[in-house]
Amino acid sequence: MKALDTNILVRFLVKDDKTQAERVYRLFREAEENGEAFLVPAPVVLELLWVLESAYAVSRNDLLDALEQLLLLPVIEFDRQPAVRAFVSDARKSRCDLADLFIAHYATQTCSSDTLLTFDKKAARSPLFTLLA
Repeated sequence: MKALDTNILVRFLVKDDKTQAERVYRLFREAEENGEAFLVPAPVVLELLWVLESAYAVSRNDLLDALEQLLLLPVIEFDRQPAVRAFVSDARKSRCDLADLFIAHYATQTCSSDTLLTFDKKAARSPLFTLLA
């Protein structure tokens, strides 16, 4: 299975480079026709959150909508997909920083961690975090 880099997903979602966006659409269509899928590694999810928020000023809700749409695509498989789904669901209810929340979901659902220690008081409002005082 081939993995996708963040820039592939950015082109697909933002379409800021028409030529590259069209290439990604063709890639995904061909993969679907051939019954293939691409892996989205967890670090790519983190970078995607950062790039869309900081470089493209995508709103939180639009970003979460985009991730939900990617989760529906048959040609995309996320590393630790249940953690990604739980993250998107929890992020809709939480005001916690998206990257922090994703890290917490990844740690607690895939790394046998029961909490994520933090100095971040805002993050510590989530039951996934424990404030280190």
